[in-house]
Amino acid sequence: MQPAIGPVGLDYIAGAAKSSGINTELVDLCIENDWQQALEKYFSNKEPTLIGLSFRNVDDCFWPSAEWFVPKLGKIIDVIRELSDVPIVVGGVGFSIFGKEIIESTGADFGVAGDGEQAITELYNVTRASSPCYHGQDGRDTLNGRGFKSIKGLIWRSDDEIICNGKAWPEKLSLSVERDTVDNREYFKRGGQCGFETKRGCNRGCIYCADPLAKGPVARVREPAEVADEVQNLVNQGIDVLHTCDSEFNIPAEHAFAVCEELIRRGLGDKVRWYTYMTVRPFDAALARIMRQAGCVGIDFTTDSACPSMLKTYKQTHVQADIKTAVRLCRDNGIKVMLDLLLGGPGETPASVAESIEFFKRLEADCFGASLGVRIYPGTGMASVVAAEDDGQTPLGDALRRNPNLKRKYDGPVDFFKPTFYISSSLGDKPAQLVRDLINGDKRFFEPMVEIEKGAQGKSTDHNYNDNTELLEAIRKGARGAYWDILHQLRA
Repeated sequence: MQPAIGPVGLDYIAGAAKSSGINTELVDLCIENDWQQALEKYFSNKEPTLIGLSFRNVDDCFWPSAEWFVPKLGKIIDVIRELSDVPIVVGGVGFSIFGKEIIESTGADFGVAGDGEQAITELYNVTRASSPCYHGQDGRDTLNGRGFKSIKGLIWRSDDEIICNGKAWPEKLSLSVERDTVDNREYFKRGGQCGFETKRGCNRGCIYCADPLAKGPVARVREPAEVADEVQNLVNQGIDVLHTCDSEFNIPAEHAFAVCEELIRRGLGDKVRWYTYMTVRPFDAALARIMRQAGCVGIDFTTDSACPSMLKTYKQTHVQADIKTAVRLCRDNGIKVMLDLLLGGPGETPASVAESIEFFKRLEADCFGASLGVRIYPGTGMASVVAAEDDGQTPLGDALRRNPNLKRKYDGPVDFFKPTFYISSSLGDKPAQLVRDLINGDKRFFEPMVEIEKGAQGKSTDHNYNDNTELLEAIRKGARGAYWDILHQLRA
């Protein structure tokens, strides 16, 4: 996918492996012109003990493209199988949501659901001690006398069964700060920013979000000094524009404040520009002020809606007044602000869409994302909402197929493993055109695509960053920052 996003998880995993004394090498398929040729070249003279693949996204989470990446992962695994008989383990945020399904679909030997730093090291040590038949001669859950059951987060095969050892969410979160395995300079050149984490997990109850499934239902924070060490190491590599990879930077707010204090104490607030995702609450003048002093230049707020009934549906705790306050605090402190709308959820109507858009237009935010369609993940509140829409008399599979609110681009039974979206049927046959008409040319909005809707007019300035020619060209010419900010500057 382009612009290229640096694989932060791989950098952390590699750092953990190296610190455990494991010889670690990276073949980065994202920056290779021919990924298959790169694998052939590597395996022509190398035979590792364990092969790890990072799978960040199951799909692009974007309607109407609805691009599903699992078949591509399967193809990569098939190619590796032809080149090596070394066991393959898959991990990453996307994998952690659908671990068992991905193992079944791709034929990988192992998976790690949740944090991979400790699990991958333990699995390596077990694999290194094993015989070539690493599943054991009799199919038992042992490997040269050492079991898989103790490896937290591991997904593995025993006979014809796939075993899941729960999720790896260690309470104490400590990550490698070196960031010296991935070529972050190259990603900075190609992608215009570099990611880092201050925490993992989220305790919020947004009905659509899969982060609690992948990263845990509570925020597990890093020591502020450790975060600052990592930022300093990235600065030493010549990277001075960063973006947090936290679910929400200000959850909990006291940790966000402490991280900012440490960045300021190290003098890093004057050396980096960084962007972040945040929820509208909690956010006050003190946090806004110290974030700006620490180098924060842009915030993307999870607002979802300005309609009270839709905010309640999405399980948001903020109200319209909170959104106004957040924008004002950003303006007062010289922080650019992006507000994200999530349109089309359960109960959405033309009136509720209009209320949100008209409210946003009156704000002095830099730009707004008008995303249409809610990706449904099993285990989330959205999946429960869809199940509740069943009439109770029709078999569930038939009820899902007949549900007028579900949108998909695949055939056969409805399967939330594949990109499946919810767009309220109350918005009519042309919901994207409805949204565009309400936006009425306000250039601050990233509009939903309309090309899929029969009879829709006009080209959309959509919110999908993947293969966005305008964005790629700007980065090539030297633009750096969050993609919404780059596009905003181009269109302002």
